[in-house]
Amino acid sequence: MERRPAPSSRVLITGLATHWGGRLAQALEHEDGIEAIIGVDSRDPTLELERTEFVRVSTQHALLRRLVDAAEIDTVIDTRLVSDSTTTSPRNAHENNVIGTMNILAACSGPGSSVRKLVFKSSAHYYGTAQDDPGFFTEAMARPHPPSTPIERDIVEAEGAVAEFAERSGAAVSLLRCANVIGPDLRTAHSRLFDLPVLPTIFGFDPRYQFVHEDDVVGALRHATTRDMPGIYNVAADGVLALTEVAGLLGKTYVPLLPPVGTGLAALGLRRLGVRIPPEMLGQMRFGRGLDNRKLKAAGYEYRYTTREAVQKLAEYQRLHPILRNVQEPYRYERDVEEFLRWSPNVVDASIRGEGRLSPRQIVELRRLLEPYEEMAAFAREEENGAAPAAPAASRGGSEKAPVERYDDLRADEIVSLVGSLDRPALEALRAHEQGARARRTVLSAIDRALKRADASEAGR
Repeated sequence: MERRPAPSSRVLITGLATHWGGRLAQALEHEDGIEAIIGVDSRDPTLELERTEFVRVSTQHALLRRLVDAAEIDTVIDTRLVSDSTTTSPRNAHENNVIGTMNILAACSGPGSSVRKLVFKSSAHYYGTAQDDPGFFTEAMARPHPPSTPIERDIVEAEGAVAEFAERSGAAVSLLRCANVIGPDLRTAHSRLFDLPVLPTIFGFDPRYQFVHEDDVVGALRHATTRDMPGIYNVAADGVLALTEVAGLLGKTYVPLLPPVGTGLAALGLRRLGVRIPPEMLGQMRFGRGLDNRKLKAAGYEYRYTTREAVQKLAEYQRLHPILRNVQEPYRYERDVEEFLRWSPNVVDASIRGEGRLSPRQIVELRRLLEPYEEMAAFAREEENGAAPAAPAASRGGSEKAPVERYDDLRADEIVSLVGSLDRPALEALRAHEQGARARRTVLSAIDRALKRADASEAGR
């Protein structure tokens, strides 16, 4: 009987500074079942995150393996794949797509590895484009022709390494091949093409296009992370559109500027006008491509947008962006500020300030405050193991309601780890409740120390 992986609880996201890594981290932060999210990248994050821990590290497998082992990572999500050759050089793309993938797989391999699941974001460029392509590629279909561009070769090689890892490691591997992605927050070769006042096409060709909205790509990654669904999945919205239909929905005029013969040379000439059409995109502008998306839907994922709706959302963004682009200041990562906001005991969450209570998710995060109380917490564990069961708080009478949710279910060392985050009213309420309930010496001592620090802080003002 095949062993099914346990639900993801400790997640490592590679490429946290990429659009996909940052957005996926934001999405997973709302999953209560995920205990820890660690993101790695050689660059600063570009999106604001609440409980994701950022570690600045490249794809060096030795360092990544140390992180995986130390954090007991059970799920790795690789979002780094470069599928647009206009964003970097062929050499850097190969280093990222192939060498980087192999290093990450090496960090997840080996005896004693805690990694049970890998989610790999790939691209429909794996299939390529050709005149004799099927109407819709299914996941079971092999690529009908050898790769014709550097990006396609990288993707085929990277997927081969992932397939070998799945076979030898026994981990559950989910590989998502994404169609052309569009959305308001995403800049790709296609979105830049669609921003032009006139849409260039290849004379004599009106290919069919299939898109997927960026929200659905994030949703599919989240779906694969939180569920048991090993295998290959196409990520593409329902429906296809002719390129001229896309132009119409965007309110653009299309002009056959590219000749059917010598198209690549003509595309190079357009670069002088600031129009960059990568080689992997020229094939689509000639023949198009379609993906069968039924397997992902059978796995329970429900798309939010069709291909037509995704293009309509892009058109709406293009109309509003000139008006709204100066309204919101872009996020900028500052390590010192982030560490203060996340870990300082002097920072109180708005929900805590308003209700004096901690949610279960906040309790998980606040357990990290245990470090200043390590010695005290050790004594608390010994006392907890040797103490007789206490009577319920209700039977003692006169005890106040605890300001911490599920207080009576927490161990003494867990309570000790929380007191540094509470303000004076909450500390006083917590002490009254503990005194009237179990009256554990180590807990009361920790609360008293926190109250003394609060007194000293107020006296110094």
